[in-house]
Amino acid sequence: MNPDIYQIRSSRSRQFTTFDPVTRSKTKRIMPGAPASTIVESDTPGIINRMWLTFPGWFWRHWETGAGNDPSTLKKLIIRIYWDGEAYPSVECPVGDFFGIGHCEYKHYVSRYLGMSSGGASLQAADRQPNEHVQSARYGSSIYAMNGGVRVNRKSYNGTYEGERNAYIAFPLGGMGAGMFALEGTGAMSHFSLHNHPGLLNEPLVFSAIYVKGSSGSVARVLEGAVPMRKVLGTRTIRTPGPGSGLYGRHYGLPRFAESTFQARFPFGTIELRDPNVPANVTITGWSPFIPLAADDSSLPAAGLEFTFTNPTDEPLELVYSFNAAQFMAAQGADNHRVLRAEAGTGFVLDQPAVDGRPWERGAFSAATDHPNATVDCSWFRGGWFDPLTMIWEAIETGQCLEKPPVTEGAPSPGASLFVPLELQPKESRTVRLMLSWFVPETNFTIGVPATAQEAEADMTNPELRFHKPWYAGKFADLSDLSAYWSRNYTRLREESLRFADSLYGTTMPAEAVEAIAANLCILKSPTVLRQADGRLWGWEGAGDEIGSCHGTCTHVWNYAQAVPHLFPELERGIRESEFNEGQDAQGHQNFRMPLPIQPADHDFHAASDGQLGGIMKAYREWRIGGDTEWLRTIWPNVKASLHYCMEKWDPDETGVLSEPHHNTYDIEFWGPNGMCSSIYIGALKAAYLMAEALGDDQADKYKALYRKGRVYLELELFNGRYFEQKILWEGLRTPAPTSGEHAWNVNYSSEALALMESEGPKYQYGKGCLSDGVIGAWFAEMCGLGDILDREMVTLHLLSVYEHNLKRDLSAHVNPQRSGYALGNEGGLLLCTWPNGGRLSLPFVYSNEVWTGVEYQVASHLLSLGRVEEGLDIVRTCRDRYDGRTRNPFNEYECGFWYARAMASYGLIQGWSGIRYDACDRTLYVSPKVSGDYSSFLCTAGGYGIAGMKDGKPYVDVKAGRIEIERVVME
Repeated sequence: MNPDIYQIRSSRSRQFTTFDPVTRSKTKRIMPGAPASTIVESDTPGIINRMWLTFPGWFWRHWETGAGNDPSTLKKLIIRIYWDGEAYPSVECPVGDFFGIGHCEYKHYVSRYLGMSSGGASLQAADRQPNEHVQSARYGSSIYAMNGGVRVNRKSYNGTYEGERNAYIAFPLGGMGAGMFALEGTGAMSHFSLHNHPGLLNEPLVFSAIYVKGSSGSVARVLEGAVPMRKVLGTRTIRTPGPGSGLYGRHYGLPRFAESTFQARFPFGTIELRDPNVPANVTITGWSPFIPLAADDSSLPAAGLEFTFTNPTDEPLELVYSFNAAQFMAAQGADNHRVLRAEAGTGFVLDQPAVDGRPWERGAFSAATDHPNATVDCSWFRGGWFDPLTMIWEAIETGQCLEKPPVTEGAPSPGASLFVPLELQPKESRTVRLMLSWFVPETNFTIGVPATAQEAEADMTNPELRFHKPWYAGKFADLSDLSAYWSRNYTRLREESLRFADSLYGTTMPAEAVEAIAANLCILKSPTVLRQADGRLWGWEGAGDEIGSCHGTCTHVWNYAQAVPHLFPELERGIRESEFNEGQDAQGHQNFRMPLPIQPADHDFHAASDGQLGGIMKAYREWRIGGDTEWLRTIWPNVKASLHYCMEKWDPDETGVLSEPHHNTYDIEFWGPNGMCSSIYIGALKAAYLMAEALGDDQADKYKALYRKGRVYLELELFNGRYFEQKILWEGLRTPAPTSGEHAWNVNYSSEALALMESEGPKYQYGKGCLSDGVIGAWFAEMCGLGDILDREMVTLHLLSVYEHNLKRDLSAHVNPQRSGYALGNEGGLLLCTWPNGGRLSLPFVYSNEVWTGVEYQVASHLLSLGRVEEGLDIVRTCRDRYDGRTRNPFNEYECGFWYARAMASYGLIQGWSGIRYDACDRTLYVSPKVSGDYSSFLCTAGGYGIAGMKDGKPYVDVKAGRIEIERVVME
């Protein structure tokens, strides 16, 4: 909530009533379907202080004694409140839940924002900014009875996290593939992952503090809010004992601010700190460069923390800001670490030189400010027990600004601090900029199997292929070089990052969609992503606590990720080049997991059908986004070989569908044609014939004929009138029964499983199921600019069936013997598969009962692209409501690992909702509005980015950076 509203002390009240002076009646009956009725209209900011609504079926009998009493009325009746001009409600929930009386019980309670008595409720907050027009709330058709499930909005999207919703915030700061730390919603710093691998439990002793002196005395506080209880009872790490040891090594016992709130505008996160005992207000803004089309600047191992101090009093204040850090870069067991003065700005460097035989232990971290009055203490008190922290806090709470050089004798310094003294006049604000950067140039990390033992031996002579080396280590000589660049370009990088944020958030895109898009851009800041010395991007599927989860830019997971090809197209082209070169052999077989460092892969495991075929569609996408036909020409022979491998392996009879067993993202093989993988196949065939035609390849007609053949099969044989199914086949194929060989590697056919196979077929299929991914190839085609590959009405019916049957509002009664942590209890989510027509297999595919955010966004953006806007956004809201800060971090959607790459499917919401796509090959802007009237959306092309949409019935593009050359506009 905005403090300028809820902390207001001087105001006037106004009462709005339904009293009719003609009939002398206060009763205004609003019936379902009735026209909207304006009850309140105000031109000034304010708080809705009382809202009284009375409904038939409960409490109405006080007016009509004969009226019936239906105790479920307040659950059936939905209230929707719209601000004028908004397409979507800011409130949508059962009336009883809105007033806190959902069970029709008499309660009396008062909290900060809500007071309730037996007869009504007092709402003590309004989600409006100061000086913004407070518009009329519309009722009438907005209140109606609803049968079945209901959705309750418990959060405001892109809003402020506070109280219990600020318990799990951890906002990544860092560069793409360069490591990160997280800025928590309280202001704490954690998740230090600077050594080219995840360190999600790494929370060293690092904190900022403030000393404030006024006429009534002085006070000192850590610049953080209250410690969340999850951390008090948290996890033990290798270097820091856990709760059983009293949280030794933490700074949790130091005084801190009473209240903290967090709000994000990626890549910026802002914290407000307030405390009645501190006569200064504090705002912390954390950010790290994120600039579309500027991959190098967006990959810097750097972050900025800006502390703004405001004096709200009528007297001057003296302040001392300090940043304090233990020597957390020290290698385990090493004694050659040191604290040095920073060369760029005023600050310190925590330095760990190379250790004999372990060059990967080398690393350094810099903290510096450009404030002219800053001082640095490079020599913390050396002692045992709690001595260093005790002594530095003594300096902080007495307002000292220590200046100590690095130690030159004895044991190394255990830490360092920098201090900035400030004087604030009444109502004055000042900002301290803290510039953080790090440099860990070597690793001992490699993963994946090279092509042959001989090649592996040869690779050992090439240091670039032996161990991963981060991109920035090839760009900068050392930390001093990097920090100097960061310091020189800080203002420019901030302005360009802010320009992007203003563009992304400055549209009419629905708030829930923007939140989902921005939240998952955090994945590119996380340890899920690495960038090697030659600049190529490589990714895990997600991040574990100490190591990544499932290596190799896995093709069938990264298929879903739509952000990188638009924001950093050269990086996505690099992924395609790796897949079709190092990842592919002469026969066209692709290893769907790329080794790191990137080099020729082994080919001892079966290919992933959805990943390999999706790569063909993505080659088409990269061509159309970049507009470089010569680039396409260079990779086309390998793209063609990949397609022919898929045809020969999974469709040897050229039926246009995949009949032979084919591996996929569910980590099993599907046996027989199915809507999921065969839709990707026909999408790849369409992409292939379009690329072949452009390049003059005589195979174009063959690919086109096979595409048409496969499309007819899917529409006639797999569509059941409501959705696309799987036709399970396991006999009469070229592949033997799945009880031995490579296709039995993870299915464990026991005697009872063999008996089950006789009646149902191979384990882990979906058959008659309604699969959320059931027409994913049509979604890929939409995202890649391929147009329709299946009958549009059939695809729509499939997705509406998914929406009807797979989207659950409450999972309390849902049976999930699989991985339930993604969504459970009274949370909602989109199930991967259901069987609305019966026919559920005894052992369906292994993840069928789960909820994956990447699939939720895939379905949602596909619905949007087909004009089913409310259904698509409903799925987005259901997903984001799980990540509300109470139990999950809103900036870390996970699946098999944190910051899971599949979740970047949320970027597809932009194209889905806006219907806008730019084709660089023919310099054409395609516009297919999904909403009526004027609207605006974010648009990023290979040449520039900006805001695009419809204005006064005409399409427009407002370029914010770079150039977007448009020769024609096509309205679809």
